[in-house]
Amino acid sequence: MIKLDSQHIDEMAALLAVASTNSFVAAGKAIERHPTIISKRIASLEVRLGIRLVERTTRQVQLTDAGRRLADKLRVATDLIYEAQQEATEASAELRGCLKLALPATMGRLWLAPKLPDFMAMYPKLELDIHYSDEFVDLVEGGFDAAIRIGNLADNRLVARKLADHQRVLAASPVYVERHGMPLEPSHLLAHNCIGNPSLNSYPIWRLSDGKCVEMVRTNGTLHTNDSIAMLEAARAGIGILGAGEWLLARDIAAGTLIRILPQWTFDGDGGIYLVRPSRRYVSARTDKFVSWVTNLFHSIPWG
Repeated sequence: MIKLDSQHIDEMAALLAVASTNSFVAAGKAIERHPTIISKRIASLEVRLGIRLVERTTRQVQLTDAGRRLADKLRVATDLIYEAQQEATEASAELRGCLKLALPATMGRLWLAPKLPDFMAMYPKLELDIHYSDEFVDLVEGGFDAAIRIGNLADNRLVARKLADHQRVLAASPVYVERHGMPLEPSHLLAHNCIGNPSLNSYPIWRLSDGKCVEMVRTNGTLHTNDSIAMLEAARAGIGILGAGEWLLARDIAAGTLIRILPQWTFDGDGGIYLVRPSRRYVSARTDKFVSWVTNLFHSIPWG
């Protein structure tokens, strides 16, 4: 059994404070210690472990890679200690603390935001800190407990659970089809106004598959935007043909404001919709409850 004395605990507290503030002065204020004590505790920890944990400059303090890895694991440990205390002192199974989530901007607002109050009603003392963005978010660096990502995963530091397949399909308004005709094969798209998304790696090429073969079409169009809602509004207004995720188009297709184009074709290699979390051995009760809840939510695809 590893024995921790008060000095070891002070050293770890100092490292966590420095990791959060990048400053001995701010770290000292955070845990009510003099900056020189913070510096001495970090130096003592470095000597005891035999590794450099921080890089000191005249203006700020930055953790080394080893320091960041140690701080990440210490955060997990402190979370577990906090939860153990809560479980010991709470007669109920109520969750407390803060759950920090990163959700895709448009899909999160359309399909998850309306459902999240149900989750909050189940755990009324749990605080949610939710960041909606389509930009890549580093879960480890940002201190996120979990995220939902669309597409193909590349970060091997994450633990991933597939929630659903992700398919992008083609759609246009009935007005557009009436004016310009219905394309019957991928090559016909060359004669159509295709709404483009420059943020996609394949832009302006649409790589389409019918399950047997793949065809690549270099699209042309008068609208190019990375905003999903702007593309959707343009398609509704009859501007052109839109290629987008089923989650974005489903309601309009069901309502008839958009119709499927080339319904036997979908975009090739779209990956899936994943719940991801930092690769940690232990998972907080807050994260575990959210994982269970969102997995159940996707058992019946919300837009299916």
